[in-house]
Amino acid sequence: MASTLEKTLAAELDELRRTGQYKQALTLAAPQAPHTTMNGKPVINLSSNNYLALANHPKVVAAGRQAIDAYGLGTASVRFICGTMQCHVDLERKICDFLGCEAATTFISCWDANVGLMPTLAPTKDDAIFSDALNHASIIDAIRLSKAKRFIYQHGDLDQLAEMLASDEARASRNKLIITDGVFSMEGDVADLPALKKLADAHDAVLVVDESHATGVLGETGRGTAEHFGVLGEGTIQTSTLGKALGGACGGYIAGPRVVCDYLVQKSRPQLFSNALPPSVCGGSMAAIDVLMEEGPQRLGQLRENTRHFRDGVNALGLATIDGITPIVPVIVGETPTALAMQADLLERGVFVSGFGFPVVPRGEARLRCQISAGHTRDDLDQCLAALEQVAEKHPEARK
Repeated sequence: MASTLEKTLAAELDELRRTGQYKQALTLAAPQAPHTTMNGKPVINLSSNNYLALANHPKVVAAGRQAIDAYGLGTASVRFICGTMQCHVDLERKICDFLGCEAATTFISCWDANVGLMPTLAPTKDDAIFSDALNHASIIDAIRLSKAKRFIYQHGDLDQLAEMLASDEARASRNKLIITDGVFSMEGDVADLPALKKLADAHDAVLVVDESHATGVLGETGRGTAEHFGVLGEGTIQTSTLGKALGGACGGYIAGPRVVCDYLVQKSRPQLFSNALPPSVCGGSMAAIDVLMEEGPQRLGQLRENTRHFRDGVNALGLATIDGITPIVPVIVGETPTALAMQADLLERGVFVSGFGFPVVPRGEARLRCQISAGHTRDDLDQCLAALEQVAEKHPEARK
């Protein structure tokens, strides 16, 4: 006999299926690349975080293999016992050199990095965390794990943030953290880092920037939002991922002042009680940074040209989008069932794009999140735009 829990879950799953919101994972049978094989069919992948097309780069793959040969498949231990290998030390040093920061420490994912940061640096009700309303789910969950006072400001509303920071409750707080995505994953827009840093400095707060969708994407050499605004090395704390533009495997890191990273190594529970990064990820990630440094102008130039071309094409189709400069190009289609139906219709035409709806995005703002890669050709993008035009004609409600 099914338990009450099983019956409750089954009813909710049935409702997701009935309303067209049930998500089904599609299976790749080839490397993550602008062209891949999904559910047995060739597709143009327009929904990957592989912004620089490094996930299957020969140098990155070779470095991963070499690290396995040197260190084995995994660490079989956490960092503070016997899981720290020379490859971890080398990777963290390379991240510091890449970003121009004092120290860095790695985690098994950027989710773990965020969850390891906020409850550790702001653990009590005497502390305060200020967060943009559209920050990533990992930031939301990390804040929930902290006992600090929570201030959530409307997306990009720095006047509201300033009022919150000036409140008596905030001024009486001990550790104050302002948390923001550098590039917002569902909108594709960029946080105003200089203005946020100015507010942080004025109110004795520390600015924390999640650069997961900015690392390898923004800035003259791909160093992210801080480089984009010309404030690299300005004393912020940065979290980011190795699982997107930098090779796409897994892993995350926190980078910033040495005292912060040292404290996290001593106190952060995900750091203390999770296995260290697999050596293959360390080797591949270091190679990805090297490729970015060697080929950055060419790859970044191609990524930005591809992004401009696709954005212009979406606008020419008369579809609703959000202006921006990043390779995240959301096409707003209204309701969740419309987004998921359009995703399925595009896949039939050989184009994979993810549809997102509530609760990932607000009700009525469901979207196709198109993500551009430096590895896409002009022909790839034109094929995707042609398919999008056909599918939009089939779903006129997407133009409302």
